[in-house]
Amino acid sequence: MTTCRLYYWPSIQGRGELVRLAFEDTGTRYVDVARKPGGLDKMLKLMREGKSLEPFAPPFLETDGVVFAQTANILAFLGPRLGLVPEDEASRLHVAQLQLTIADIFAEAHDTHHPIASGLYYDDQKREARKRSAAFVRDRLPKFLGYFNRVLDRSGDYLVGAAASYTDLSLFQVVEGLRYAFPKAMAALEPTLPRVVAHHDRIALRPRLARYLASSRRIPFNEDGIFRRYPELDTRP
Repeated sequence: MTTCRLYYWPSIQGRGELVRLAFEDTGTRYVDVARKPGGLDKMLKLMREGKSLEPFAPPFLETDGVVFAQTANILAFLGPRLGLVPEDEASRLHVAQLQLTIADIFAEAHDTHHPIASGLYYDDQKREARKRSAAFVRDRLPKFLGYFNRVLDRSGDYLVGAAASYTDLSLFQVVEGLRYAFPKAMAALEPTLPRVVAHHDRIALRPRLARYLASSRRIPFNEDGIFRRYPELDTRP
């Protein structure tokens, strides 16, 4: 595999961060294209002028002359090449299944602050965002995180198998993002999620990942990404 070129928005973590975590955790060389001078223009041009497999939206990856998109798809490609997925097919399918569930969490977390339309500003849908966030915190967060807590209760230290997969890194990012966006809700929920909390802490100690998290390469959470901190949306479940 030649050097991978990741295309994603240069000022947010977002979905692209899940791919960055896989590269950083394994010490894999990659280029974060849009964070380089002129890189954002290159990304937008590729989206406009791509061939038959042109990406609909970032993140997308370019490697070995192929460009392809969708976070879960990218990670399923990288997993066996970076040693972030078990060898047997059943386990790989299980990892992919869990990753798609994480994609659902990302989508629903985004919709807490943009419940009507992504093209509208948050200020244009505040009332609806309050309702959506309350339902997310009350119903969806316990359901999603409770599910992963049960998976870990059965599987042990990692979600699938005896070593970390790319989905373990992604679950770490889910907890990080939710703690940023919903600190009150997570403080109330985490005592009921001992496996998820222990898993987060275990992943955070992985040497390469810990160095990345402490570095300038890690873009801080902000109010332009998927996980946004609006205090008025942070309620207790």
